[in-house]
Amino acid sequence: MGKKQLRLVMRTSILAVLAIALTYTFYANFTKENNKAVAKNEPVPDFVLKDLDGNTHKLSDYKGQGVFLNFWGTWCKPCEAEMPNMNSQYKIYKDQGVQILAVNVGEPQVSINSFVAKYDLDFPILIDQTDEVQSAYGVRPLPVTFLIDKDGNLVDTLNSGLTESMVKEAMERIKP
Repeated sequence: MGKKQLRLVMRTSILAVLAIALTYTFYANFTKENNKAVAKNEPVPDFVLKDLDGNTHKLSDYKGQGVFLNFWGTWCKPCEAEMPNMNSQYKIYKDQGVQILAVNVGEPQVSINSFVAKYDLDFPILIDQTDEVQSAYGVRPLPVTFLIDKDGNLVDTLNSGLTESMVKEAMERIKP
């Protein structure tokens, strides 16, 4: 095989890989609305996860309260930016019937502990080691927050890093 033929094969291979990647991207983006695991005004999936201290948290145990269910990772910059905002609003709303459950996406506990200590977080940090809860909620990408009303129904899904005013507004929406 000559140099020209080899170059043609390489270029064709690269173009084929790019075409496949582009096709997959379009397919994933156009079908993601159809793959939503939770729908507005419908009950959200119940789950049981442990927090950093080994205590068990079952979502249905929070019925009667609004739940600000946040999925996050220590490596996620928007997650890192929204955590202090969530913490300051949690201090205000926890006595008004709104709870924050922050579900880490299965990172090592030492990384999570360091992150929590850095930001002095007060709300429960749950760990989804098996990705089961993330899958049930159709989580991707991070951060994502599910606003759940006192009856356990989804009010809204927020797919971005949240400012303090956005967190406050969200808390007001789910306050019983």
